[in-house]
Amino acid sequence: MRRTYSVIAWIIAGGVVVQAASIAFGFGGMVRFVQDGGVVDKALIESQQATFTGDLGFPIHAMVGGMVIPIAALALLIISFFVKVRGARLWAAIVFGLVALQITLGYSITDMPYLGLIHGANALAVLLTAVNAALHVRRSAMVGPAVPAADVTAP
Repeated sequence: MRRTYSVIAWIIAGGVVVQAASIAFGFGGMVRFVQDGGVVDKALIESQQATFTGDLGFPIHAMVGGMVIPIAALALLIISFFVKVRGARLWAAIVFGLVALQITLGYSITDMPYLGLIHGANALAVLLTAVNAALHVRRSAMVGPAVPAADVTAP
């Protein structure tokens, strides 16, 4: 179970990296499209046709952030109840809470664009807590169970 917990935490961390890369790819392509004389308007967005290099970044960002990471965060929380490591549930709950906040911020950006600042910073928080959760379980596995002093025999 420890390995499963760790793998899921690393999947979440990797998902955040994919998120950053895909939105940068999409936005960079869109800026280039506009610089070349293209127009981004409601009609272009609603047509859902690839019109510029990088356009694929937006749906990747939506799928990974709207489905892959939330499902992985929920799985991490569920698995944390079966992992016999102190703090595993706490770290999984923190990751899950930050992912829930991230989703809320992501869907609210169109109404309040300034939330994008928090959305970007919270992505780093999700990354760091997922990495910490994965490493926390690994460190505890390396340390092993503590031996009570009464069980130690003197030479």
